[in-house]
Amino acid sequence: MVQRSIFREYDIRGIFEKELHEQSVKLIGFHLGQKVGGAKLVAIGYDARSHSPKLRDWLASGLNEAGCTVLDMGMVATPVNYFSNYQPLSVLMDDPQSNGFSNDALIDASVMITGSHNPPEYNGFKITLDRSPFFGEAIYALGDAIIADESRTLCASCECVNIDVKTPYIDYMVTHFSHLKGLKSKIVLDCGNGVAGTVINDIFDVLGFDYRGLYCEPDGTFPNHHPDPSEEKNLADVKEALEREGDIAFAYDGDADRIAVLTRKHNIKGDQMALLFAMSMENPTVIGEVKCSQVMYDELERRGAKAIMYKTGHSNLKVKMKETGADLACEVSGHIFFKHRYFGYDDAIYATLRMLELIKDGVDLDKEIEALPQVFSTEEIKVKTTEEEKFAIIDQVKLLLQDPPSDFPKIKSLIDVDGVRINFEKGWGLVRASNTTPVLVTRFESTDAALAKKYEEAVNALISQAQSILKEPS
Repeated sequence: MVQRSIFREYDIRGIFEKELHEQSVKLIGFHLGQKVGGAKLVAIGYDARSHSPKLRDWLASGLNEAGCTVLDMGMVATPVNYFSNYQPLSVLMDDPQSNGFSNDALIDASVMITGSHNPPEYNGFKITLDRSPFFGEAIYALGDAIIADESRTLCASCECVNIDVKTPYIDYMVTHFSHLKGLKSKIVLDCGNGVAGTVINDIFDVLGFDYRGLYCEPDGTFPNHHPDPSEEKNLADVKEALEREGDIAFAYDGDADRIAVLTRKHNIKGDQMALLFAMSMENPTVIGEVKCSQVMYDELERRGAKAIMYKTGHSNLKVKMKETGADLACEVSGHIFFKHRYFGYDDAIYATLRMLELIKDGVDLDKEIEALPQVFSTEEIKVKTTEEEKFAIIDQVKLLLQDPPSDFPKIKSLIDVDGVRINFEKGWGLVRASNTTPVLVTRFESTDAALAKKYEEAVNALISQAQSILKEPS
């Protein structure tokens, strides 16, 4: 049986064998192949999880049944997978014509098999079609077609043509950042036993960096710590190494599309990174998600940049970047997207090199962060709910905000691009439904710590009221 819950807003994700089993994955490959258009080129890469190669075989079987030619890039980082979409076949294989392909042909789609920062039993598929993310309604429609066809018998042919994406990716980074050779900074890396280590060590070695790597050997059981650098507890080892022997440190999630940047003084969040990166761009357009600090938006505008607030989610931001021609986008969690000098997707390896470029150019990261207006911000606070109720709660909160309680802080404006962001006189509060888990996500910020707490308490009371209303008999 195929479970509808595996079809998420940004990707397809579930527990291996329980939800992502042979029949469901073959059907995903078959129906995705039909969506791609049959006789097309689909490249597959996978992360370090022990079951990723098995999923590759099942997915390839379905794609083959749909008439696609499957190209196998092996174990790679997610940004390496994305990179394959922009390279002619002559870069990815020795002799495309011997396989019946044109030298300058581009692949039609790519699939990255990854559970990202989820626990080891999870896995999933991040899909790119015609160099754009395949997400949202397209994924839900794919799920509907698969569920309607779940009894189909599919072949067992997992035939693939091998391609090499890692080598041209490494060459690209070394070429475009050759000016960083001779960098004096002592660097610490924490790859979290994810797939960042499949490329970053080679890049750093060629560039001659002075670095120490922690947990660079891919291991999908993640024996040292969970591969989520947005959680402070997962940064303990890299912080200790930085304090002992480094000037700058970087940590990565399981598939290397998210980054944490640490100095001895600061854990630099994604919205702060965006301010740093924008320094090297002339009047850039920068997109942030609804969780980004107001400081980022205000500072960008003050510096002559155009700042756009948009929905959370890597797929949403990539689409918005293409729509607006933006130079840069960010999520607080460490997804950084460069169109400026790059291809417009989230790549933690590339972001690392751009940060080192700032250091090489004399930017004092600590000084820049400390010069920003001081605000008091909470981390993401998650409120448990259910998949069935989470969006209904948001709708009810929006209704309550039309006539809030008399003691509710004064509202300046509401932004409902993703959940609702409430702008108060000296800060803001956010409540949105997660698109990937059964939780509400809240965050609060103010120029005054007590006010930030007051905003948090007021919005939490509104959420509780919304939950109570939904439980009342109709």
